[in-house]
Amino acid sequence: MKRIKNLLVPKYLLFLVALFWTGIVSYFCLVSSNEIPTVDIPGIDKCVHIVFHFALTFFWFLFFSKQLQINTIFKPLIFAVLFSFVFGIGIEISQELFTTTRSADILDVLANTTGEIIAVIIISICNKHNVFNLLLKK
Repeated sequence: MKRIKNLLVPKYLLFLVALFWTGIVSYFCLVSSNEIPTVDIPGIDKCVHIVFHFALTFFWFLFFSKQLQINTIFKPLIFAVLFSFVFGIGIEISQELFTTTRSADILDVLANTTGEIIAVIIISICNKHNVFNLLLKK
């Protein structure tokens, strides 16, 4: 029984990490823009979107990989990318509908997609070098 509990902990830990990151992204994308410090660097907003969705895709990929327990990265990667993409569009719609200091921006969706594409590339490279077999103990 103890062995079974040990096998379940990483999956739930990965879920909590992915959920925590999703919460961080939600907070910073929906909080009033007056409450976020301004940085006078051109394009920093798009860079933040890229980083947010790179990490979002990566963390959800790790969880889906552990959850599905299959030998390929294809299905967990598709789930993670779709989750990140739909979540990003949902955030943009929420900014337009539910905030007064934010608005939807198609360039944010493109930046989100760029982060997802970078995650796919990094995950593919890591998979080629068997990093996930070691990390997720498949």
